[in-house]
Amino acid sequence: MTSTRVLFLNDMERLERTLFRLEQGFELQFRLGPTLQGRHVQVHTNYPAEGEKFDRLKFWPLDWINPTGREDDSDKYCKLDLQVAGSYQYYFCAGNEEKTGSGYIVVDPVLRVGADNHVLPLDCIAIQTYLAKCLGPLDEWQDRLRVAKETGYNMIHFTPLQKLGMSRSCYSLADQLELNPEFSTEGKNYTWMDVDNLVEKLKKEWNMVCITDVVYNHTAANSRWLCLHPECGYNLVNSPHLKPAWVLDRALWHLTCDIADGKYSDHGVPAHIENEHQLHMLRGVLLDEIYPRTKLWEFYQVNVEKAVEQFRKLLQAGKVRLENEDKKRLRILPDPHCRRFGNTVDMTSALETFIPNGNEPSSIQECCNWLRNRLEELNVESYKEMHYHEEQATNCIVGNVVYERLADHGPKLGPITRNHPVVCGYFTFPFEDNLTFDQEMQLMSQTDKACHFLAHNGWVMSDDPLRNFAEPGSNVYLRRELICWGDSVKLRYGEKPEDCPYLWAHMKKYTEITAQHFAGVRLDNCHSTPLHVAEYMLERARELKPDLYVVAELFTGSEELDNVFVTRLAITSLIREAMSAGDSHEEGRLVYRFGGEPVGSFVQPSLRPLVPSIAHAMFLDVTHDNECPVQIRSAYDSLPSSAIVSMASCATGSTRGYDELVPHQISVVKEERFYPKWNSEAKPSSAGEVNSQSGIIAGKLALNKLHQELASKGFSQVYVDQVDEDIVAVTRHCPSTHQSVVAVCHTAFRNPKTYQYRQEVPPMCIPGKIEEVVLEARTVERIAGSYQKDRKSINGLPDHTLEIREHIQLHDSKIVKQDDVMCKGRSEFVQEIEFEHLSPGSVIVFRVSLDPKSQELVGVLRRHLVQFSDHYKTGSMPDNNVPAILTTTLAAIMSKVTLADMNVLLFRCDAEEQEDGGGCYNIPSWMSLKYGGLQGLMSVMGDIRPKNDLGHPFCDNLRQGDWMIDYVSNRLVIKGGALGEVGKWFQAMFTYLKCIPRYLVPCYFDSIIVGAYTTALDIVFNKMSNFIQTGSTLVKQLALGSVQMCGVGLHPALPPLAPTLRDVPYRLNGVTNEKEQCCVSLAAGLPHFAAGMVRCWGRDTFMALRGLMLVTGRHLEARNIILAFAGTLRYGLIPNLLGQGTGARYNCRDAVWWWLQCIQDYCNMVPDGVNILMCPVSRMYPTDMSQPQPAGTWIQPLYDVIHEAMTRHIQGTEFRERNAGPQIDRNMTDEGFNVEAKVNEDTGFVYGGNRFNCGTWMDKMGESDKAHNKGIPATPRDGSAVEIVGLCKSTVRWLVDLHTHGFFPYATLTILSDGRNISVPYEEWNRKIQENFEKMFYVSHNLQDPNEKHPDLVHKRGIYKDSYGASSPWCDYQLRPNFAIAMVVAPELFTVERAWEALEMAEKKLLGPLGMKTLDPDDMKYCGVYDNALDSENFNVAKGFNYHQGPEWLWPVGYFLRAKLYFAKKMGPEIYDKTVYLVKNVLSRHNIHFERSSWKGLPELTNENGQYCPFSCETQAWSIATILEVLHDL
Repeated sequence: MTSTRVLFLNDMERLERTLFRLEQGFELQFRLGPTLQGRHVQVHTNYPAEGEKFDRLKFWPLDWINPTGREDDSDKYCKLDLQVAGSYQYYFCAGNEEKTGSGYIVVDPVLRVGADNHVLPLDCIAIQTYLAKCLGPLDEWQDRLRVAKETGYNMIHFTPLQKLGMSRSCYSLADQLELNPEFSTEGKNYTWMDVDNLVEKLKKEWNMVCITDVVYNHTAANSRWLCLHPECGYNLVNSPHLKPAWVLDRALWHLTCDIADGKYSDHGVPAHIENEHQLHMLRGVLLDEIYPRTKLWEFYQVNVEKAVEQFRKLLQAGKVRLENEDKKRLRILPDPHCRRFGNTVDMTSALETFIPNGNEPSSIQECCNWLRNRLEELNVESYKEMHYHEEQATNCIVGNVVYERLADHGPKLGPITRNHPVVCGYFTFPFEDNLTFDQEMQLMSQTDKACHFLAHNGWVMSDDPLRNFAEPGSNVYLRRELICWGDSVKLRYGEKPEDCPYLWAHMKKYTEITAQHFAGVRLDNCHSTPLHVAEYMLERARELKPDLYVVAELFTGSEELDNVFVTRLAITSLIREAMSAGDSHEEGRLVYRFGGEPVGSFVQPSLRPLVPSIAHAMFLDVTHDNECPVQIRSAYDSLPSSAIVSMASCATGSTRGYDELVPHQISVVKEERFYPKWNSEAKPSSAGEVNSQSGIIAGKLALNKLHQELASKGFSQVYVDQVDEDIVAVTRHCPSTHQSVVAVCHTAFRNPKTYQYRQEVPPMCIPGKIEEVVLEARTVERIAGSYQKDRKSINGLPDHTLEIREHIQLHDSKIVKQDDVMCKGRSEFVQEIEFEHLSPGSVIVFRVSLDPKSQELVGVLRRHLVQFSDHYKTGSMPDNNVPAILTTTLAAIMSKVTLADMNVLLFRCDAEEQEDGGGCYNIPSWMSLKYGGLQGLMSVMGDIRPKNDLGHPFCDNLRQGDWMIDYVSNRLVIKGGALGEVGKWFQAMFTYLKCIPRYLVPCYFDSIIVGAYTTALDIVFNKMSNFIQTGSTLVKQLALGSVQMCGVGLHPALPPLAPTLRDVPYRLNGVTNEKEQCCVSLAAGLPHFAAGMVRCWGRDTFMALRGLMLVTGRHLEARNIILAFAGTLRYGLIPNLLGQGTGARYNCRDAVWWWLQCIQDYCNMVPDGVNILMCPVSRMYPTDMSQPQPAGTWIQPLYDVIHEAMTRHIQGTEFRERNAGPQIDRNMTDEGFNVEAKVNEDTGFVYGGNRFNCGTWMDKMGESDKAHNKGIPATPRDGSAVEIVGLCKSTVRWLVDLHTHGFFPYATLTILSDGRNISVPYEEWNRKIQENFEKMFYVSHNLQDPNEKHPDLVHKRGIYKDSYGASSPWCDYQLRPNFAIAMVVAPELFTVERAWEALEMAEKKLLGPLGMKTLDPDDMKYCGVYDNALDSENFNVAKGFNYHQGPEWLWPVGYFLRAKLYFAKKMGPEIYDKTVYLVKNVLSRHNIHFERSSWKGLPELTNENGQYCPFSCETQAWSIATILEVLHDL
């Protein structure tokens, strides 16, 4: 199975400092993040197209793949199949050619070894560093390198093999192209091909990879080619800014000579500086004599007289500038040649700054004096700045003297001499040393001499590694901040090969030689190597060696800065030092940091987001730059620290000498002796020979073998346990076989001979069965004589060796005293280990398996999980006693589960569960899950899994007991039927799960639940419409809202349907044992409107029904809901709160119109949908005064019920709510219970309500006595509400059309007026609304509009009123989002241009991140934060009075976007494209909310600007439905 990683792109996201590591063979997908959805984005990359070579500057566009093939392309992606190692850049543009985001990806190389060319995984690497000069003649290398082979290493790192400079440092190269002649012997001149032959032999016969250093930053000061090409370094000709630093450098050299000659003894500065007083006197000499003599400030000053004279001549010549407002400051131009007093004045700025009062000589003189004074001020400033630099330089010089001559940890150089100067020289001086200081100053102006004064290289403490400290702008050399390498010259590449052709060509050839002969390189001094240089050179190397292994050591002090180097250069591994740890705890932490997942980690999907990585580590117990561990720690610590390192899940290694216990640092500069050779018969005292008895070699061999085995066999999980302050236990675990290897290491950072360690070692509990002791070893002393430093060979401590035993049984161990087997519960098999001789310097390694029973159960469990993923095949075992239920796949079992039952399987919040006598699972130390079904678990595990957060209370609960496990299965089993079968499947799987070690339970529980959940989702989507099945991820997520909201509770929420109606679901009542209907009902929102009386609302149901049921293809269930509500029609209305029909409240004017719209949608969307009009409706209230009638008492076809609803409105309906009073509404005033709904005979508009009630969806009734808003509706919206008029128009138009086609028997409505019947044709009603809508609702730009009744109330023009004829006329003119509903259902009412202008205004004023503001923010009543709990004296907000006065509701966004799409098409393709971008961009925010929501839904509302509102339903039916409808329209 291909591993796929997905990188989401977001606008202006620059990820150059983020590391994304991928393996060859991976697929990388680029997908659009929310900020780019809908925009025309093009992704470009320099990853080579198939069949082409890599060119860093050549980018090509990737093609988009749209899986759905629809306008909703939220799932589209472009991809790369990664087959070539290296660093690759990508960038993307959105709608133009400018980059709007970029980053790098790094593809790891694949290393191969052996005659069969098998892969050496990166985590298998065990590397050993060799100083090449210590290997002797090339024909002796094999004997010396055999030590690495016999010690189990599989990679050798050579320091540079080139000819060395005069300092003899391994990293100061005299000639980068020439093999070190010291490797040749008399009579045999070896070449690079001889090296190649050796490297190839090691690779094929010894299975060893060889890498070497490349040094790009400097060359040896005595490099012959540098004399011929001094332009390759920083000299006083090409870098004149260094002249002041060179002057100081020479002055310090002469100070050295004078101190060495005793000339400063009488000043208190002898040659041998030994105390603070002498340091203080040295500081005085520097500040009082040396700096005044050099006059360095003059290099930064202006020749005042010369500049003033030049200025005077310009003034006399009439070059006066008129004063202007943009007067510039006086500009000083630095001298490009950096001469004393060489800086000049920009005369243009001088003329603009200093303007004479006239042309007479006195005015000119006065003006010149102004300039003189200013220049003298500037010169003083330059003097002060130089004095600041001199003080810093003095501190650095004195600090250097302290380190080199006084500090205990320093080299103690002794007296100052010409060989050991005060400070190291910063520049080469290839001329006679007998010149005076003044004579040397003359050389500075002689180009042929000055070009050979070359700056040395070095490093600067805490400097920015991306800045070149030798370039202009840096004062490092002047301030003496460089820790200098006096044998090396810093190389000056410039920005491109043309800037220094010889150097680039020379180093390119050097790179090619290296790449030709070695599998990889170590970038020496990487953090100081110019990035563009290393980038160029490594590209050349990869042309020759595509799978080049690149390793580096970075000292940037920042992971982010490290990433700059890693990503640009495709560094494979970063060197990490165990010696950086100050104690065993830190050493153990580094193991955990540098690789591996926690033990018991979750299985990650093969397709998942690409997340930032840390660089792959090469973890070394010691590097060749580290101080000697034997000196810093103790010889006894070498083995345990090495074992800790070897247990890391990354590349590991060491430096030659560590394993032999060489008791000093092997200096890369001073060491000239050779490494010992391998001789299995060598005696401990043998000089120049080692074998397995030397030092810790035998232990290292065992550890290296173990390290490679663990990596190759997939022991990818790591656990580090700090047993006590000195003992670290590291576990490596294989997640497929569940074998573990546990290394217990007793470190000895302090010498056991001089430090008293704890005698008692705490016992350890190791879960599982210990199969064997892989090794136990400890460092011991032997009689072999004390250490004497050999003259010819690099020798280690002869009197220390290892006592080691490998592959023994536990009872044969000398370290373990006893072991006890314990069973903690039925599934916890633990061995307690008591140690007897785990002394400092000891290591014991156990191989641990699950006990046989657990092993079998895990294997069987994995076998049953194979149906979900082939990943589980490894480690799986046949089930010899398979339960019957498990012989069938879960997909087959679940295929019988209906969508209604999927509501139980996947969802159901706490209120729904409590209705059944249960509840959602509660985790005592944490919280309850959101759902009783699988989604409740998945929402939590979706957060835990990617982070492997095994310490989460959810995981703790699983480890501690079976409560959650039993909850999942038992909850379903008791349901019986198809759900019961699913429950039995869970029970059977959990039987195995309960009996495996508890630390594995979270992982396998997750695997079972994920498999079941994804199977359920597949079945859900397959039972839905084609639109859902072939839709995008967002479409499918929203479609799940249908399952979430549509279910059947313990008590039927809908009134019974007509008994004669076909295809109605029935069940047996658990109490009465009688047959009852069990139709799906639609919850308004969760968790507040989920169960009981508050579950079903007429308005909410029919605002959501189209999206959640018709779009998803749940036609039969939609029919049943429509007909059930039809049966409750009364007063020409359907209920607001359904209350099963018997407890219905008829207090809303809009629900009936949403119901009628849904019938229209049903007829239009469902095949043969018009048949619903003939369906029988069982009327619960045949008349307004009827008591509730049993099902089947009064039957009517649906078309009659529709006609009745229309007739009652045209006739006019007025009534008082039944049981009016506090028993049904404790806040309503008496007048509010009076309900009215009529049609205006002139306009055809439906109107109704009064100022004491609120009959539309904006139905907040005041509740606060304190604020005096109790009983007052916040938004009465009486009169004609715009959306009701639109819904009415849609219905009337539809009925006219139905009648025309013979599906609706009524052409007219008959009403009683003045005692006689009057006929009102539907067509006439339709025409009246059409003719009057824009006249009455549009707020025209015409100030004299004759239709405008209240021009004084108009505050925005070009919009549509929210209502017409309200009792408070100003409410008509409030900008709200409701007009968009009318636009969607009755677009014929709107003039296109007017509609577009109004929508643009709504977008500008009302559109929020997720929802629409319910009121114009410019309105004085606006308040965007809803707090239903806050009671105050503020009338407008107390007790949530502003529910619909600003908070951003989600469902109106659906209608707004649908309206925009409809009218954008009519505005032309350009506007339509922009609208599609807007729609996709808004929907992407819903997508993000959906993914992040633990409720897996969209909320009812948010506070202003999309802020979370705690009083909102977390997931609301109509919010999900209307967004799904947008995607359906799109």
